[in-house]
Amino acid sequence: MSRRTEGTIPSPEGTARVLAVSPVNADLVRLREILGQGDWTLYEASDCREALALLGDESVPVLLCERNCADGNWVDLLEATAKMPDPPNLIVFSRLADEYLWASVLNMGGFDVLLTPFEPEEVLRVIFGARSRWEYDFVARTARMAEAGRRGKTLALRATGNLV
Repeated sequence: MSRRTEGTIPSPEGTARVLAVSPVNADLVRLREILGQGDWTLYEASDCREALALLGDESVPVLLCERNCADGNWVDLLEATAKMPDPPNLIVFSRLADEYLWASVLNMGGFDVLLTPFEPEEVLRVIFGARSRWEYDFVARTARMAEAGRRGKTLALRATGNLV
């Protein structure tokens, strides 16, 4: 990943994609400002349906979601994305972020919780961590699939008698 020096906020190598879901336009504007400081591409959605449509077209490593949207909430998005081949890491944000929300998000498989109004360094730190974790998981999944493919091919060759 990127080199980090004292006092700098990590930035991804290359362009990193993030999807933010919020019915609050001010939150999306603030995220645009914060992520504009680095090599981040921010996709925006105002509700869960729009977010899932975008996720059907784009592989996005990090999903930021307002606690509640007009057509659902973060749990709905977490459950829907869990079925994807490479699900994004979900970060929930809320003005009312408390220990209960944080524990719920982590226990259900989300990545973290951010409090709004957003603090730039905290947003970038958490998003960078979520993206790094997604990359690590992606590499591990790819390696497991390749190994399974090699084992399957070996077993198939043994079954046909072409491999002793």
